[in-house]
Amino acid sequence: MAAASFLPLHLPASPRPATIARAASGVAATVPAAAQTSQLEEAFGRKGLKFGTDATGAPTAELSVRNGSSLQVRLNDGLVTSYRPKVYWKDELSYREVLHNVAGADAVKGGVGLVLNDASSSSSSLLAGSEWSVTDADSDSYDAVQVELGCIAGKGGTLEVSYVVTLYELSMATAVIVKNNGSKPVELTSAVLSHIKFDKRRGTAVEGFQGCPYCSHPPPASGFALLTPAEAMKREESGWFGGGGEEPRQGAWTVEENLYTILKKKVSRVYAAPPEERKKRIYNTAPSKFTTIDQYSGLGFRLVKMGFEDMYLSSPGGMYEKFGDDYFLCTGPASILVPVVVGPGEEWRGAQVIEHDNL
Repeated sequence: MAAASFLPLHLPASPRPATIARAASGVAATVPAAAQTSQLEEAFGRKGLKFGTDATGAPTAELSVRNGSSLQVRLNDGLVTSYRPKVYWKDELSYREVLHNVAGADAVKGGVGLVLNDASSSSSSLLAGSEWSVTDADSDSYDAVQVELGCIAGKGGTLEVSYVVTLYELSMATAVIVKNNGSKPVELTSAVLSHIKFDKRRGTAVEGFQGCPYCSHPPPASGFALLTPAEAMKREESGWFGGGGEEPRQGAWTVEENLYTILKKKVSRVYAAPPEERKKRIYNTAPSKFTTIDQYSGLGFRLVKMGFEDMYLSSPGGMYEKFGDDYFLCTGPASILVPVVVGPGEEWRGAQVIEHDNL
């Protein structure tokens, strides 16, 4: 299976894909939730993988490994709504929620989600209205478990999308494989965006971007992001938290000079090689990973990108209060500035890993 090149687990082709629902369309599953859960358990159930529903009634898979770390993913849109790794926190071992999300009566926003857009079209998402299926699952004793979702997307159903979510004892990974079965090339913009929770606004930072160019840029449009592109780019009034200099205007490039990027103010950035630089034979790419710093909890998590050119990073500033008491960052690997061209019969692959050594 294509996903196996990202991850050490083997996913044999399944003869019984289980259709879930239409992503982001509000269309209910074709069978009652209880019957659907039973079908999924029969087809894919195993130790460390359980199926159920969330508070909105959406079907979910809960992954868990031997050390107690767990993860929950919605099966109708691939949104990871919870990641609770085992960490050493407050002088004891416990399980800490990493992701920030907001659940409404019929929708959940935040978490970790996949963005896949057609760069040549004004339409929002290639995944909107797609019918997702659980196509496979696998586990490696007690130390790793994964589930694979798949859907057909694009004009005329020419794109075959596989999305693999994997949980390990010290990390979680999301991998996407897009195959173009059409007769024409497609231009894709994409991202895996994660909403990372922090204890306090004042103690939020990241490390790993020193010396990297960046520009102010909106996030790619998605149905799960807490901030819309317009909200992310709205400038914030200077105040108690306003220090750190003025954000560059969209399209203007600057270089990260600081070892630690303090994120108490509102920013929306893409860290990457400028598109003009990429025309050169040799150029410096964006860092393949960076580390979050939560001064108050003392915990840090590394975000690692594979297959993507850019790193998106945003902080909500004072707007975080719209979404609860916790501060958060929206960040992750992306291909935003220069679309990825996938020719007929070709595949494109990208992945993100969130890992830690807080034990």
